[in-house]
Amino acid sequence: MMIVPPMVRSAGPATRVPAGAGVAGTTVPATGRRTLDGVPNPSRRRPELAAFLRSRRARIRPVDVGLVPGPSRRTPGLRREEVAVLSGVGSTWYTWLEQGRPINVSAEVLTAVARSLRLDAAEQAYLHRLAGLPGVPPPAPADRIGPEVQQVLDALAPLPACVLDARFDVHAWNAPYAVLWRRTLADPRRNVLRQCFTLPPCCSPFAVDREAELRQLVALLRSEWAGHAGDPAWEEFVADLGAASPEFAEMWAAQDVAVAATRVKHFRHAAVGDIAMSVTTFGVTEAPGLRMTVYTPVDDASRGRVEQLLADPAAPPADHEHGSC
Repeated sequence: MMIVPPMVRSAGPATRVPAGAGVAGTTVPATGRRTLDGVPNPSRRRPELAAFLRSRRARIRPVDVGLVPGPSRRTPGLRREEVAVLSGVGSTWYTWLEQGRPINVSAEVLTAVARSLRLDAAEQAYLHRLAGLPGVPPPAPADRIGPEVQQVLDALAPLPACVLDARFDVHAWNAPYAVLWRRTLADPRRNVLRQCFTLPPCCSPFAVDREAELRQLVALLRSEWAGHAGDPAWEEFVADLGAASPEFAEMWAAQDVAVAATRVKHFRHAAVGDIAMSVTTFGVTEAPGLRMTVYTPVDDASRGRVEQLLADPAAPPADHEHGSC
Protein backbone atom coordinates (compact mmCIF):
# COMPACT_ATOMS: atom_id res chain seq x y z
CA MET A 1 0.00 0.00 0.00
CA MET A 2 1.38 3.40 -0.98
CA ILE A 3 1.73 5.87 1.89
CA VAL A 4 0.89 9.43 0.85
CA PRO A 5 3.31 11.98 2.37
CA PRO A 6 1.55 14.54 4.57
CA MET A 7 1.71 18.29 4.06
CA VAL A 8 5.15 19.62 4.99
CA ARG A 9 5.49 22.79 7.03
CA SER A 10 8.43 25.13 6.71
CA ALA A 11 11.13 24.41 9.30
CA GLY A 12 12.39 28.02 9.30
CA PRO A 13 15.88 29.34 8.62
CA ALA A 14 18.80 26.96 8.92
CA THR A 15 22.08 27.25 10.74
CA ARG A 16 25.29 25.28 10.58
CA VAL A 17 26.06 22.59 13.14
CA PRO A 18 29.16 23.41 15.24
CA ALA A 19 32.28 21.41 14.41
CA GLY A 20 32.00 17.92 15.84
CA ALA A 21 28.30 18.20 16.63
CA GLY A 22 27.17 16.07 13.69
CA VAL A 23 27.98 15.01 10.18
CA ALA A 24 29.95 17.64 8.31
CA GLY A 25 27.78 19.89 6.21
CA THR A 26 24.55 19.11 8.05
CA THR A 27 22.11 22.00 8.48
CA VAL A 28 19.50 22.26 11.20
CA PRO A 29 16.67 24.69 11.90
CA ALA A 30 17.82 27.71 13.87
CA THR A 31 15.41 26.80 16.65
CA GLY A 32 17.13 23.43 17.06
CA ARG A 33 19.55 24.72 19.70
CA ARG A 34 16.84 26.15 21.92
CA THR A 35 14.94 24.41 24.66
CA LEU A 36 11.42 24.84 25.98
CA ASP A 37 11.19 24.41 29.75
CA GLY A 38 14.43 22.46 29.65
CA VAL A 39 13.19 19.96 27.05
CA PRO A 40 15.36 19.59 23.91
CA ASN A 41 13.69 20.96 20.78
CA PRO A 42 12.71 18.01 18.54
CA SER A 43 13.56 20.00 15.38
CA ARG A 44 17.23 19.38 16.17
CA ARG A 45 16.70 15.64 15.97
CA ARG A 46 15.35 15.40 12.41
CA PRO A 47 18.63 16.32 10.64
CA GLU A 48 20.43 13.77 12.80
CA LEU A 49 17.76 11.15 12.06
CA ALA A 50 18.29 11.85 8.35
CA ALA A 51 22.08 11.59 8.65
CA PHE A 52 21.78 8.35 10.62
CA LEU A 53 19.50 6.77 8.00
CA ARG A 54 21.90 7.75 5.22
CA SER A 55 24.87 6.27 7.07
CA ARG A 56 23.06 2.97 7.68
CA ARG A 57 21.80 2.79 4.09
CA ALA A 58 25.31 3.30 2.71
CA ARG A 59 26.73 0.30 4.56
CA ILE A 60 24.33 -2.28 3.03
CA ARG A 61 25.22 -3.86 -0.30
CA PRO A 62 22.36 -4.66 -2.68
CA VAL A 63 23.36 -8.34 -2.72
CA ASP A 64 22.90 -8.42 1.08
CA VAL A 65 19.14 -7.96 0.59
CA GLY A 66 18.76 -10.02 -2.58
CA LEU A 67 19.11 -7.21 -5.11
CA VAL A 68 21.27 -7.42 -8.21
CA PRO A 69 23.26 -4.19 -8.75
CA GLY A 70 23.22 -2.84 -12.29
CA PRO A 71 26.41 -2.06 -14.26
CA SER A 72 25.90 1.73 -14.00
CA ARG A 73 25.31 1.76 -10.26
CA ARG A 74 27.29 4.47 -8.44
CA THR A 75 25.58 4.42 -5.04
CA PRO A 76 27.82 2.61 -2.51
CA GLY A 77 24.87 1.11 -0.65
CA LEU A 78 21.14 0.89 -1.18
CA ARG A 79 19.24 3.57 -3.03
CA ARG A 80 16.43 5.42 -1.27
CA GLU A 81 13.78 3.87 -3.46
CA GLU A 82 15.14 0.41 -2.67
CA VAL A 83 14.82 1.03 1.07
CA ALA A 84 11.27 2.27 0.47
CA VAL A 85 10.32 -0.88 -1.44
CA LEU A 86 11.89 -3.17 1.15
CA SER A 87 10.07 -1.29 3.92
CA GLY A 88 6.69 -1.20 2.17
CA VAL A 89 6.47 2.61 2.15
CA GLY A 90 6.25 5.24 -0.54
CA SER A 91 9.48 6.39 -2.17
CA THR A 92 8.57 10.06 -1.74
CA TRP A 93 7.74 9.57 1.95
CA TYR A 94 11.04 7.83 2.63
CA THR A 95 12.94 10.50 0.70
CA TRP A 96 11.33 13.20 2.85
CA LEU A 97 12.18 11.22 5.98
CA GLU A 98 15.82 10.99 4.93
CA GLN A 99 15.84 14.69 4.12
CA GLY A 100 14.87 15.46 7.72
CA ARG A 101 11.49 16.98 6.87
CA PRO A 102 8.96 17.28 9.74
CA ILE A 103 6.64 14.52 8.51
CA ASN A 104 4.57 12.18 10.65
CA VAL A 105 6.29 8.91 11.57
CA SER A 106 4.68 5.90 13.24
CA ALA A 107 6.48 3.26 15.29
CA GLU A 108 5.29 0.50 12.96
CA VAL A 109 6.62 2.16 9.81
CA LEU A 110 9.91 3.14 11.45
CA THR A 111 10.35 -0.45 12.64
CA ALA A 112 9.88 -1.63 9.05
CA VAL A 113 12.56 0.81 7.89
CA ALA A 114 14.87 -0.36 10.68
CA ARG A 115 14.34 -3.97 9.60
CA SER A 116 15.17 -3.12 5.99
CA LEU A 117 18.37 -1.36 7.09
CA ARG A 118 19.26 -4.30 9.33
CA LEU A 119 19.57 -2.18 12.45
CA ASP A 120 20.43 -3.93 15.68
CA ALA A 121 18.54 -3.34 18.93
CA ALA A 122 20.68 -0.38 19.98
CA GLU A 123 20.35 1.27 16.57
CA GLN A 124 16.57 0.75 16.50
CA ALA A 125 16.20 2.34 19.94
CA TYR A 126 18.37 5.26 18.81
CA LEU A 127 16.28 5.73 15.66
CA HIS A 128 13.01 5.73 17.60
CA ARG A 129 14.36 8.25 20.10
CA LEU A 130 15.51 10.56 17.32
CA ALA A 131 12.01 10.37 15.85
CA GLY A 132 10.56 11.34 19.24
CA LEU A 133 8.09 8.46 19.23
CA PRO A 134 5.85 7.80 22.26
CA GLY A 135 7.09 5.06 24.52
CA VAL A 136 10.73 6.08 24.08
CA PRO A 137 11.03 8.99 26.54
CA PRO A 138 14.29 10.92 26.87
CA PRO A 139 16.29 10.26 30.04
CA ALA A 140 15.20 12.33 33.03
CA PRO A 141 17.69 14.93 34.23
CA ALA A 142 20.13 13.84 36.90
CA ASP A 143 19.41 14.90 40.44
CA ARG A 144 21.77 15.50 43.37
CA ILE A 145 23.38 12.38 44.80
CA GLY A 146 22.39 11.62 48.38
CA PRO A 147 24.76 10.40 51.10
CA GLU A 148 23.34 6.88 50.84
CA VAL A 149 24.79 6.49 47.34
CA GLN A 150 28.22 7.58 48.56
CA GLN A 151 27.96 5.05 51.39
CA VAL A 152 27.33 2.31 48.84
CA LEU A 153 30.34 3.42 46.80
CA ASP A 154 32.56 3.38 49.88
CA ALA A 155 31.27 -0.04 50.95
CA LEU A 156 32.25 -1.50 47.56
CA ALA A 157 35.97 -0.99 48.31
CA PRO A 158 38.38 -2.48 47.34
CA LEU A 159 36.38 -2.55 44.10
CA PRO A 160 36.74 0.76 42.20
CA ALA A 161 33.33 2.35 41.64
CA CYS A 162 31.89 5.67 40.52
CA VAL A 163 28.66 7.37 39.48
CA LEU A 164 28.53 8.71 35.92
CA ASP A 165 25.96 10.63 33.90
CA ALA A 166 25.13 10.01 30.24
CA ARG A 167 28.00 12.30 29.13
CA PHE A 168 30.50 10.37 31.28
CA ASP A 169 30.92 13.15 33.84
CA VAL A 170 32.01 11.64 37.16
CA HIS A 171 29.65 12.74 39.95
CA ALA A 172 30.84 10.54 42.82
CA TRP A 173 33.53 7.90 43.45
CA ASN A 174 35.24 5.83 46.10
CA ALA A 175 38.89 5.72 47.15
CA PRO A 176 39.94 2.81 44.84
CA TYR A 177 38.49 4.65 41.83
CA ALA A 178 40.41 7.79 42.80
CA VAL A 179 43.66 5.81 42.87
CA LEU A 180 43.17 4.19 39.46
CA TRP A 181 41.76 7.23 37.63
CA ARG A 182 43.23 10.18 39.45
CA ARG A 183 44.06 11.95 36.17
CA THR A 184 40.36 12.14 35.33
CA LEU A 185 39.47 13.45 38.77
CA ALA A 186 42.32 15.97 38.71
CA ASP A 187 40.63 17.77 35.80
CA PRO A 188 37.91 20.13 37.13
CA ARG A 189 35.55 18.85 34.42
CA ARG A 190 36.03 15.24 35.61
CA ASN A 191 34.92 13.74 32.30
CA VAL A 192 36.05 10.25 31.31
CA LEU A 193 35.65 10.79 27.57
CA ARG A 194 37.65 13.99 27.58
CA GLN A 195 40.55 12.31 29.35
CA CYS A 196 40.48 9.26 27.08
CA PHE A 197 40.53 11.34 23.90
CA THR A 198 42.94 14.09 24.95
CA LEU A 199 45.63 11.90 26.54
CA PRO A 200 48.36 10.85 24.09
CA PRO A 201 48.05 7.19 23.02
CA CYS A 202 51.18 6.32 25.00
CA CYS A 203 49.38 7.43 28.18
CA SER A 204 46.05 5.80 27.32
CA PRO A 205 44.38 3.95 30.21
CA PHE A 206 43.47 1.13 27.81
CA ALA A 207 45.99 -1.70 27.57
CA VAL A 208 44.28 -3.63 24.74
CA ASP A 209 42.74 -2.26 21.52
CA ARG A 210 42.50 1.40 22.45
CA GLU A 211 40.60 2.31 19.26
CA ALA A 212 37.89 -0.31 19.85
CA GLU A 213 37.38 0.88 23.43
CA LEU A 214 37.12 4.51 22.34
CA ARG A 215 34.63 3.65 19.61
CA GLN A 216 32.51 1.81 22.17
CA LEU A 217 32.48 4.85 24.45
CA VAL A 218 31.46 7.15 21.59
CA ALA A 219 28.71 4.72 20.51
CA LEU A 220 27.35 4.75 24.08
CA LEU A 221 27.47 8.54 24.14
CA ARG A 222 25.63 8.87 20.81
CA SER A 223 22.91 6.47 21.95
CA GLU A 224 22.25 8.66 24.99
CA TRP A 225 22.57 11.85 22.94
CA ALA A 226 19.42 10.99 20.98
CA GLY A 227 17.34 11.98 24.00
CA HIS A 228 19.21 15.27 24.42
CA ALA A 229 19.53 16.52 20.82
CA GLY A 230 19.19 20.29 20.80
CA ASP A 231 20.17 20.65 24.46
CA PRO A 232 22.79 23.45 24.44
CA ALA A 233 24.90 21.72 27.10
CA TRP A 234 25.11 18.54 25.05
CA GLU A 235 25.70 20.38 21.79
CA GLU A 236 28.52 22.35 23.38
CA PHE A 237 30.07 19.23 24.89
CA VAL A 238 30.14 17.35 21.59
CA ALA A 239 31.41 20.39 19.68
CA ASP A 240 34.16 21.13 22.20
CA LEU A 241 35.38 17.55 22.34
CA GLY A 242 35.30 17.31 18.55
CA ALA A 243 37.44 20.45 18.33
CA ALA A 244 39.88 19.10 20.92
CA SER A 245 40.12 15.64 19.36
CA PRO A 246 39.86 14.99 15.61
CA GLU A 247 39.76 11.30 16.54
CA PHE A 248 36.56 11.85 18.51
CA ALA A 249 35.07 13.91 15.66
CA GLU A 250 35.76 11.08 13.21
CA MET A 251 34.22 8.44 15.48
CA TRP A 252 31.20 10.64 16.24
CA ALA A 253 30.56 11.14 12.52
CA ALA A 254 30.45 7.35 12.03
CA GLN A 255 26.95 7.38 13.64
CA ASP A 256 27.58 4.15 15.57
CA VAL A 257 25.41 3.48 18.63
CA ALA A 258 25.54 0.91 21.44
CA VAL A 259 23.89 0.06 24.76
CA ALA A 260 25.70 -0.48 28.04
CA ALA A 261 26.49 -4.09 28.91
CA THR A 262 28.84 -5.90 31.28
CA ARG A 263 32.17 -6.41 29.54
CA VAL A 264 35.83 -6.98 30.37
CA LYS A 265 38.24 -4.10 29.83
CA HIS A 266 42.00 -4.14 30.09
CA PHE A 267 43.52 -1.10 31.77
CA ARG A 268 47.16 -0.08 32.00
CA HIS A 269 48.92 1.48 35.00
CA ALA A 270 52.67 2.18 34.85
CA ALA A 271 53.24 1.15 38.46
CA VAL A 272 51.71 -2.35 38.26
CA GLY A 273 51.07 -3.18 34.61
CA ASP A 274 47.86 -4.39 32.97
CA ILE A 275 44.67 -4.91 34.96
CA ALA A 276 41.71 -6.85 33.53
CA MET A 277 38.39 -5.83 35.06
CA SER A 278 34.75 -6.58 34.40
CA VAL A 279 32.76 -3.35 34.11
CA THR A 280 29.17 -3.54 35.39
CA THR A 281 26.66 -0.69 35.35
CA PHE A 282 23.59 -0.10 37.54
CA GLY A 283 20.95 2.60 37.38
CA VAL A 284 20.70 4.99 40.35
CA THR A 285 16.98 5.11 41.06
CA GLU A 286 17.10 8.18 43.29
CA ALA A 287 18.93 10.14 40.60
CA PRO A 288 17.48 9.32 37.13
CA GLY A 289 20.02 9.82 34.38
CA LEU A 290 22.92 8.63 36.55
CA ARG A 291 24.46 5.17 36.68
CA MET A 292 26.84 3.44 39.06
CA THR A 293 29.79 1.71 37.42
CA VAL A 294 31.72 -0.98 39.31
CA TYR A 295 35.07 -2.47 38.23
CA THR A 296 35.75 -6.06 39.35
CA PRO A 297 39.16 -7.73 38.73
CA VAL A 298 38.63 -10.87 36.67
CA ASP A 299 41.63 -12.86 37.90
CA ASP A 300 44.03 -13.15 40.84
CA ALA A 301 46.80 -11.27 39.03
CA SER A 302 44.55 -8.27 38.38
CA ARG A 303 43.18 -8.38 41.91
CA GLY A 304 46.70 -8.36 43.29
CA ARG A 305 47.65 -5.36 41.14
CA VAL A 306 44.66 -3.39 42.38
CA GLU A 307 45.64 -4.20 45.98
CA GLN A 308 49.20 -3.11 45.22
CA LEU A 309 47.96 0.24 43.94
CA LEU A 310 45.73 0.76 46.96
CA ALA A 311 48.75 0.17 49.18
CA ASP A 312 50.68 2.83 47.25
CA PRO A 313 48.07 5.44 46.14
CA ALA A 314 50.79 7.94 45.14
CA ALA A 315 52.15 5.65 42.39
CA PRO A 316 52.11 7.58 39.08
CA PRO A 317 49.81 6.14 36.37
CA ALA A 318 52.44 6.76 33.66
CA ASP A 319 56.24 6.58 33.61
CA HIS A 320 56.57 9.94 31.83
CA GLU A 321 54.80 13.29 31.59
CA HIS A 322 52.95 15.09 28.77
CA GLY A 323 51.87 18.36 30.30
CA SER A 324 48.49 17.57 31.88
CA CYS A 325 49.13 13.82 31.86
